[in-house]
Amino acid sequence: MFARTPRLTLRPGWLEDAPALTQAIAHYDVACMLSRLPWPYAQADAEAWLSRPPSAEEVNCLILAHGGDYPTLVGGISIILRDGEHEIGYWLTPSARGRGFATEAGHAMLGIARYAMGLDRLSAKHFVDNPASGRVLAKLGFRPTGETLLHSVARGAEAPCATLERTFGPGADAALQLAA
Repeated sequence: MFARTPRLTLRPGWLEDAPALTQAIAHYDVACMLSRLPWPYAQADAEAWLSRPPSAEEVNCLILAHGGDYPTLVGGISIILRDGEHEIGYWLTPSARGRGFATEAGHAMLGIARYAMGLDRLSAKHFVDNPASGRVLAKLGFRPTGETLLHSVARGAEAPCATLERTFGPGADAALQLAA
């Protein structure tokens, strides 16, 4: 699945992306905010993730920014199936934060969820010590549903996590059209 926004391309990762993926994601402050990312993160981890067969129930994309001569890998965004629910998740490399990339990529993924995957609901989680992610999810129309504990592989422990959801319907669809 591919998506193009004014500043970004979202596309599947390819094995040749492993060095750039490793460089972009292998920061502890990225890993500790994701539940399943190992730490330390090595190129072999990137190669293993990029080699996984695609799932019909999930969409995994790298985020590439178009600011220079060539697109630069700045993050990743996915819709995964976890505990029977479709969940959106994303990350940005530290140097790409604060530029609206997560929100822009998130809007594109909402369109994929609604129109390509036919979903009527998405869930999301963010560690409570990552309020920036909560602000992105609020901009994307997610509403809080509670808190839980979520295991973080990089932290090696459970941490408090906010849970959110986003439903699609006539009003939500209009908001997606305006955001595109």
